[in-house]
Amino acid sequence: MNEIASQGQLRLAYLRWALVTVPAILFLGFLSGRLANSGYGNRWFAALEKPALMPPGWAFDAAWTICYGLMALAFAVILHARGAKGRVPAIILFLVQLLLNLAWSLIFFRAHQVDSALALILILFVAVAATTALFWRIRRLAGVLMLPCLCWLAFACLLTYEIGRLNPDAATLVAPALKTQI
Repeated sequence: MNEIASQGQLRLAYLRWALVTVPAILFLGFLSGRLANSGYGNRWFAALEKPALMPPGWAFDAAWTICYGLMALAFAVILHARGAKGRVPAIILFLVQLLLNLAWSLIFFRAHQVDSALALILILFVAVAATTALFWRIRRLAGVLMLPCLCWLAFACLLTYEIGRLNPDAATLVAPALKTQI
């Protein structure tokens, strides 16, 4: 027997990574949304004029839960790929894009900065595309798992652009939650 680990042991090692990454990333996404007061319950967001292609609120919850879950599974695949060429840069880029992703809700929903949020989401799209490409080179499955998030981000870029176009005075529509009024 020339194997270092059996297939079952390798699957179990991946499962351990997934049991850490999936809940952690889902929680961070939830926390970011909660801190930002994101969604239709936000009075500033509710007051904005929305583009015709804006999905209902539940669609955002479902899409981001799926995206964060798939990103976490892809990350677990890469973490499990010890010794793979390009693994460390892929991990670093994944963490950078995750931080950018988490920051977007705060900039858009909390600070009411639509233009800054648009710039950030465009940078985020490029970072996720680069992460997807690196993941694909290391393990094709990890790259495939990132594709739905990339597609959703493209749609989110369009929505952010359209909201900015329809609401040029969005920053002054309602007092930002980051400012204290006495």
